[in-house]
Amino acid sequence: MSRRGAAEEKTAKSDPIYRNRLVNMLVNRILKHGIKSLAYQILYRAVKKIQQKTETNPLSVLRQAIRGVTPDIAVKARRVGGSTHQVPIEIGSTQGKALAIRWLLGASPGSKYGFQMKFRISRCCQRKWRCHTQKGRDS
Repeated sequence: MSRRGAAEEKTAKSDPIYRNRLVNMLVNRILKHGIKSLAYQILYRAVKKIQQKTETNPLSVLRQAIRGVTPDIAVKARRVGGSTHQVPIEIGSTQGKALAIRWLLGASPGSKYGFQMKFRISRCCQRKWRCHTQKGRDS
């Protein structure tokens, strides 16, 4: 057993324009080659396109998309005897949010990053896109 104490949880800083920690988490995940200003440009371009298309608050659309993708449980491999079983475990909100952001950004690659991200965020918000499987749903 480890003698080291529990790790302190760091609070994420908020971004300069929207003053939102969720936006900062997205920017940190987008980071390209360590250039944070480029990541901010990519995200702000996507947010601007969301605002133009939906004519609502883009942060609420972003929150709704991430809330729709966030998982409640995950499976973890457990070794029982000689075989490995997938056991469902409940995950916390922070880890679930991190998974949702990873899935959302993983489902929107490409050179037109801002456009793709806007498309995926708006589709996730409408629950027409499953980011974790990267497949659309006709509805």
